[in-house]
Amino acid sequence: MRARPQKLHKRTRFWSRRSIVVSAAIGALLAGGGAYAATSWVVGLGSGSNALSQSASVTNLTISAVATPSPSNLLFPGGTGDAVATITNPNPFPVTITAVQLPANTSYAAGFTSAALGTPQSGCSSTTSDVAWNFATGTSGSSHTLSSALTVAANGTLSVTLTNDATMTAAAPVACEGTFFSMPSLTGVTATGGAATVTTGPATDSWTS
Repeated sequence: MRARPQKLHKRTRFWSRRSIVVSAAIGALLAGGGAYAATSWVVGLGSGSNALSQSASVTNLTISAVATPSPSNLLFPGGTGDAVATITNPNPFPVTITAVQLPANTSYAAGFTSAALGTPQSGCSSTTSDVAWNFATGTSGSSHTLSSALTVAANGTLSVTLTNDATMTAAAPVACEGTFFSMPSLTGVTATGGAATVTTGPATDSWTS
């Protein structure tokens, strides 16, 4: 009765040895795999290998009248006042404006009864208001450099107050009192597209000559 435990003990030792042998074999296989993975075959690059890139298309800016923020400096006969506009940049890159081109000084603003610019002001039209862009000349398209460059974000807008860049002659009619003006359309801008620090809005700028 006591001999059986000894046989079991021998069988246990036998299987233990066998397990050790199998484990050692697996270890050898793993070692062999690791040695293969560490082997490097040098691969070169074929002549003319390249990739595709593409530049963005350029779309014109738009500049439009806006009621907010409202002008701080108001027009009066023989004086100057602020003009407020929103610049919209539809391009997928920032655009920097350094100058504007103005219509002739005989192109006058149209008057309206409210900042919505929906209802014309009687007796204060684009032919009678005597409100024009300051420093405009007798020649349409004259260029005027901004005091500070304005950079509009990619696919963004920027509101800017153009300080004292609207003017009203001393001959402006009484009908233009308390009127909101849609300034004459600019004829162009000097602008470049590309990476630049975006101007924080609302901004204040001007041209002084």
